[in-house]
Amino acid sequence: MKKVLLFLTAIGLAGFVNPLKAQLTDGHEALKKHVNSVVEEVESAETAEQKRVILNESLEDMMTAVDKINSKPSVSNSDKKNLGEFKKMLTDRRNELNGTDGFKRVSNGQLNDYANFIQQDIEQADTVLTISATTALLIVIILLLL
Repeated sequence: MKKVLLFLTAIGLAGFVNPLKAQLTDGHEALKKHVNSVVEEVESAETAEQKRVILNESLEDMMTAVDKINSKPSVSNSDKKNLGEFKKMLTDRRNELNGTDGFKRVSNGQLNDYANFIQQDIEQADTVLTISATTALLIVIILLLL
């Protein structure tokens, strides 16, 4: 009887872990897709002013989403720490885009490349900073609502 219960418990855990793993992948993939759509929008914009506005609004929206999630009491301390680091990276990219806080302003001719750089930076942060699946999904949901 113990073997049967142990076997059923193992099967139940396997059934729980696989959807959780899929959810983690889905949340992170959704964030990557959102960032990719911003890059495509920047690249299709006709003027440098439009490109800069798109990038600024996207970075501001992501920082707002991070702030909203960070204010939730259900977010773990680990996620709050990682979200803080993610927000700092986003803030640095915005400051560099605009030439504030000691950064040199990105030139108009480099905005497409800069959008791709931001995308790579976010994707790299996604592998370096561990943000839970729920938090990643919340970021995407809030971005869609903004």
